[in-house]
Amino acid sequence: VTWMPFQLKPDVPLGGIDRRSYLEGKFGGAAGVQQFYDRVSEVGREVGIFFNFERIERQPNTLDAHCLVAWAQAMSPAAASNLVEKLFRGYFVEGVDIGDRQELARLAAAAGLDAYRAAAWLVAGNGREGVMVSDERARRLGIAGVPLFIFNRRVMISGAQPTSALIEAMAQAARAE
Repeated sequence: VTWMPFQLKPDVPLGGIDRRSYLEGKFGGAAGVQQFYDRVSEVGREVGIFFNFERIERQPNTLDAHCLVAWAQAMSPAAASNLVEKLFRGYFVEGVDIGDRQELARLAAAAGLDAYRAAAWLVAGNGREGVMVSDERARRLGIAGVPLFIFNRRVMISGAQPTSALIEAMAQAARAE
C-alpha cells in the first residue's frame, strides 16, 4: 500500500476552522450535516467503524498530517499504514485535532514511531513541497475526493464502495497485467 497525499480542503487555515460551521456551510445547514453523519455512520457500523463525529471540533488543515505520512512511508509502508490507522481513528473516533503538530507527534508515537523525530520533521517543514506537488498532480488528474483506490496502477475506483466492488477492481487490475 502506498499512501498518496490529497487534501480535501487545502485552503483551510493552518489552525483549522470550526467543524460545525464548515459542515453546515457545505451541507446547507444542521439537517444536512445530520443526514451526512447518519449516512456515513451507518456504512461505518457495517464494517466495524464507530464514528464519533460529535467529538470533532475543528476542521483541520491536513498538510502536516500528509507530510508525516510521507515521512513514515519513507521508512516503511507498514509504518505509514499504522500511522494512517492512528490518524483516522484519532480524528474520526476520538476527535483528535490532526492539524495540531503535538497531536500528530503523539499519534506517531502511538503508531510506534519516534515522537521527537516526527515533531522535528514537522517543525522543519520537511516533505511539504513534495506533498503539495503530489496533491496538485492528483487535482490535475481529475481526482476530487476520497477515498480513491488505484490498483496495480491500472484500475481506479473512488468513493465509499462495497467490499465486492473493491475485490472486483483488484481482480480486474490483476487480469490487466
